[in-house]
Amino acid sequence: MGLKEDFEEHAEKVKKLTASPSNEDMLILYGLYKQATVGPVTTSRPGMFSMKERAKWDAWKAVEGKSTDEAMSDYITKVKQLFEAEASSASA
Repeated sequence: MGLKEDFEEHAEKVKKLTASPSNEDMLILYGLYKQATVGPVTTSRPGMFSMKERAKWDAWKAVEGKSTDEAMSDYITKVKQLFEAEASSASA
């Protein structure tokens, strides 16, 4: 399986987490996903009244130096970490 297929599989898999990831984890995933699928930020930063959109933009901007492959790989790793954390908290 290639990196792109693995990435797409994990993008679907993350929706199956039983517990929602923290806002911080969601923002990390969002930034990596956008970097992997769109590339560097192409829009201007949302205004201060759009806090959610601004946080998402900042998360994307934070990873803009990563290549598509790096962003895909980091996204896969993050999804795996979330599943491992969920599994260990379920067995605790």
